[in-house]
Amino acid sequence: MKALLHSRWTYVLALLFVITNAYMTYKGNLLLNVLPFALVIVYVAFFHFDKLFYFIVFFTPLSVNVEEFVASNVGLFLPTEPILFGMLLLIVLNQVKHNNFSPAILKHPISILILLQLCWILITAFNSELPLVSFKFLLTKLWFFIPIYFYGIIFFSENEKRIYYFLWLFITAMAMVSIYTLFNHALNNFSESSGHWVMFPFFKDHTSYGAILALVYPILFGLYYINRKNGYTKAVLLALIPLFTIAIIMSYTRAAWLTIVGAFVVFLLIRFRVRFKYLAIIGLVGIAYIAVNFVEIQHSLERNDAEHATENLDERIESVANITSDASNLERINRWTSAILLWQERPFMGWGPGTFAMVYAPFQLSRNLTIISTSSGNRGNAHSEYLGPLAEQGLIGMLLMLILVGFIIYTGIHLYNQLPPSNLRIILLVSILGLITYFAHGFLNNYLDTDKATVPVWGLTAFIVMLDLKSRKKIG
Repeated sequence: MKALLHSRWTYVLALLFVITNAYMTYKGNLLLNVLPFALVIVYVAFFHFDKLFYFIVFFTPLSVNVEEFVASNVGLFLPTEPILFGMLLLIVLNQVKHNNFSPAILKHPISILILLQLCWILITAFNSELPLVSFKFLLTKLWFFIPIYFYGIIFFSENEKRIYYFLWLFITAMAMVSIYTLFNHALNNFSESSGHWVMFPFFKDHTSYGAILALVYPILFGLYYINRKNGYTKAVLLALIPLFTIAIIMSYTRAAWLTIVGAFVVFLLIRFRVRFKYLAIIGLVGIAYIAVNFVEIQHSLERNDAEHATENLDERIESVANITSDASNLERINRWTSAILLWQERPFMGWGPGTFAMVYAPFQLSRNLTIISTSSGNRGNAHSEYLGPLAEQGLIGMLLMLILVGFIIYTGIHLYNQLPPSNLRIILLVSILGLITYFAHGFLNNYLDTDKATVPVWGLTAFIVMLDLKSRKKIG
């Protein structure tokens, strides 16, 4: 490095770059402006790889989809996804030279399920209706799972305090997006209609924005509890909690509100160690009640005419059960029905990973079409993290996803009950609750094909697995 600084050629090349860049900028070409940032990232990747992980975490909420600005069919989030691809290559090349992943990491049940899921995506990609789309989908899964989950376990195991940096970086960036969104919303008088797009370009719509806000929300309370005697950090969190509360309310995302309530119920169940048999009894009683009163419940739902497109919070919450006139609810039913019909057509292998948006149009039933239905594949996906794989990867694809989610939650709760009281145990609890908000949200929407959801979800999962392995002394 010192030799480079003392070499005259370094200064000659730097001068040539400045002159060339100034000329190209004058001509309206800004491409060379990216080069210094790219060189810094390359340097960090080779000499400070762990810092690149932090870079990804911070810029995930701030990333933008190039497809929104350039006439292209290639959806790519900048700057995160190209860097994740680079991290994937470096990890794979390094793995060839040095085996960094201990057998304990690869043999963990959650890791096995993820590897099985990746293998099944590869198998179904060969049978895909659109193979190119499916193999690109597989590649994106690889650059999410390997750098965030598999390397994430190693990253957290080297220093357990890194989870705090992970959380704070992500929360800080989300706070910036929330302030930006609320400011834009204020300029539009906090209207319900503008609430759908004021988070652009950082989030495509209010539902994805609300889902990630809900995921972060329990974690804020965990950090507050840990830092309740730390004056400065406590003050920061006392500012962040109201900010995120307002942001969640003004996101007008009903699923986010409901999943936070659901996470709080789970917190009470964990906190008071409610036995599974009691939950099973309550569940059976609930199912029996619905079965006995099904006709009456159905008539009640049909009479519900509350609309989600309102600024009245009570009516918006009530509209969750409107299955007769609410366009958003009806469109979900349309997508779910299409997913099931696609699965019935190809029950074992599905239509191919990542293809739902391109193939579901002919499977829409005329009676299910709404004012927001489309045959262009440009308005979202299957609206479900579980029915999407069912249509694209067959029954095995959906079962792998459901079992994976179940194992993550079970591992987290079981580990929480085993660990002695500590700050990391508190972070484990709120991580579980945050993940529960997202996985519950996954019944209504799906965002695990984007960095916005993937980085926090698989990052927190990596933290849970790391703690589980350390508690059993499988890794150092």
